[in-house]
Amino acid sequence: MPTIYDLKPRFQARLRLLADGLAKAGVTANGVTLAALGLSLAHGAWLALAPDSRWPFLLLPVTLFLRMALNAIDGMMAREHGMKSPEGAVLNELGDVISDAALYLPFALVAGINATLVVLVAIAAIIAEMAGALGPLLGGMRRYDGPLGKSDRAVAFGLLALLLGAGIAPGRWSTAYLAVLLALAALTIVNRARSIVAQAKASAP
Repeated sequence: MPTIYDLKPRFQARLRLLADGLAKAGVTANGVTLAALGLSLAHGAWLALAPDSRWPFLLLPVTLFLRMALNAIDGMMAREHGMKSPEGAVLNELGDVISDAALYLPFALVAGINATLVVLVAIAAIIAEMAGALGPLLGGMRRYDGPLGKSDRAVAFGLLALLLGAGIAPGRWSTAYLAVLLALAALTIVNRARSIVAQAKASAP
């Protein structure tokens, strides 16, 4: 199922010069991963501490874009500059789910929003990423199937943040919006699990 992740090769192409420059400057891929995590934790703390303020939400799309850029850069540095490592793989997977939790769970603190749905979407996102990471354990590849992968979630929550930051009060519309995200997240888990099982069966002797 197509997702925003399919645009990643073009996005990476625009960032390659920056990735090369960072590598030449002695910056490591793990360092970039940690920078993305730190950025996410900082903005998540801002959201949690000021859930009634507009600016944390209005600026969240900027942070989400920077996070996606850093995630693309660390991947290129790891692959193209000999920086792949078991530590980096673990850090990358854990960093993604921690960042998602830090940036999205604070939405539950917004007055009038359905906190239960926010938490369920965040949990489903973590399960989806862990499901995708199961691929290599069964001899396949890391799965990024949609319809609600990491990049799609960033766009979805970025849009929600803009609407809240613009002063649109949450209500039935935000509940319906989060319900749709939860359904898409559940479908993502199913699609990734099916793809992994299919790959494992196809490669079985």
